[in-house]
Order: sequence, then C-alpha cells, then structure tokens
Amino acid sequence: MGSPEHRRLLSRMLLDTHDPYRPALIEWPELTPETRNRIVSLPIWDIAVATEGRASMNVKTYADRIGDPLLREAVVMNAYEERRHKVVLADMVQAYGIELEPEPEYKVPRDPEFAFMRTGYSECIDSFFGFGLFRIAKDTGFFPDELVDTFEPVMREEGRHILFFVNWVAWWRRTMPWWRRPIFEAKVILVWMALILERISIAKGMGKDNTRAQENNFTLNGSKELGVEVSFPELARICLAENDRRLAPYDKRLKRPKFVPAMMRLALKFAPK
Repeated sequence: MGSPEHRRLLSRMLLDTHDPYRPALIEWPELTPETRNRIVSLPIWDIAVATEGRASMNVKTYADRIGDPLLREAVVMNAYEERRHKVVLADMVQAYGIELEPEPEYKVPRDPEFAFMRTGYSECIDSFFGFGLFRIAKDTGFFPDELVDTFEPVMREEGRHILFFVNWVAWWRRTMPWWRRPIFEAKVILVWMALILERISIAKGMGKDNTRAQENNFTLNGSKELGVEVSFPELARICLAENDRRLAPYDKRLKRPKFVPAMMRLALKFAPK
C-alpha cells in the first residue's frame, strides 16, 4: 500500500477494464405496458440523474489537480464514466417517457479533494445496496432480462469505481506529506458526518409529502418499491454476496471496501433471527 506499484496497479485496473460502449448505440428494449409502468413509478430517476451529473463534476474537478500523469488519466476516466452513466439514464428516461424535474446546476466544488472524497464514500454506500437491489430486481423479474443486460455495464463500472476509490485513499494516506495528514483525516470525518446527517434527514423525511425522502431512501427501502418484501437480514446477506461477487474478478492485491460490509455483518449479529 502506498508504493509506486500500488499506484500503477489501481490506475491500470480502472483503465484496462474500461468498457467502450456508447450510450447512443444502446437499443432500449420494448417493454410491456405493465413493466413500463412499474419502472416509471420508481421514485429514483430524478435523484439518479442528478447524482451522476454531480459525481462527474466532482471527479473531473479533482482530476485537474493531480500531478501524476497515469493517476490523472485514471481519474479522468472515472469522471468520463460517471458522465456516461448520466447519459445512459437520460436516454432511458427519454425512451420510456419518464418525466423528470429540471436538473440542478452542477457547481464546481470549492474543495475538489473533499468533493471527490464525498462522491467516493457515498458511492461505497450506495453501490453496496444497489448491487443487492439490482440482483433482487433481476431475480424477481421486475427488470426484464433485456433491461438487466443493458444496465449490467453500469453496475460493473460502479464496482470498479469503488475499488479504485478505496485504493486511492489507501495510496494517498501513505504518500501525502506528513503535514497534510491531519487535514485529510479531518476531511474523512467531515465526509462521514455529512453522509450520516444526510441519511438521518432522509429517514426523517423532507417535505410535506415525503417525496424527496422516498427518492433518496430508495437504497434502504428499495425492495418494497420493487414489490418484494425482503427482511433486513435477507437484504443484507444478498448485498454482501453481490458485493463480494462483483469485486472478485479484480486483482487480489487491491484493497476492497470494508466499512459498509463490516457494518452490515455487525448488524446481522444483532438482527432478529
């Protein structure tokens, strides 16, 4: 961890596994009216498009500050893929006639490193639950096979992104100047505080009709939105299994995300049998 070899390994992992698919060439499958109505009714599309747009801005802004050419190339690729996710979602929304609220303005972050870290840690949380919910949607037939195949490259990219991010954190912790370490660790604490407070406010609900809370809380209550009653222990086990499966193909020397899986395993110990 922290060696030049580690930097090359995490950078080459992201660059060498890039899938050059083009959103413009995606042929969106024709859905039955029932399936289309189910997908349109999901309260996630506004927040999904906005999240990817903001992530692309945050990652690209940080890439502009990186001095090492190979690492910068990898972070630029990360930003490109985040932007491509937004295009895929926007194309799907248009294809199936899903109405969205106007997109927010994506502002350049004042602290690029903090914004990059917030995006990375947030993706570690959301991807963990997203992997499990995607599996449930596939197994229950909520998403038809054709739509599952269309979104599979996006899910693979999310796995690559969180693997790249946690290894960047490990590498940067070991190589940054000593005087930057207290500042960096303070940022880590602030990022997690911001994410925890964000999710507390989500749990309490925002707005009279609680709509925004439902949109943001999809990763926690998504199984109900998919029309499936899944207990928390069952959902946690599915997410753990999918997280391990999706990260298994990559080089074993790379560090895996540990915090969210560890919290889920801890929660399972105290969950009702």
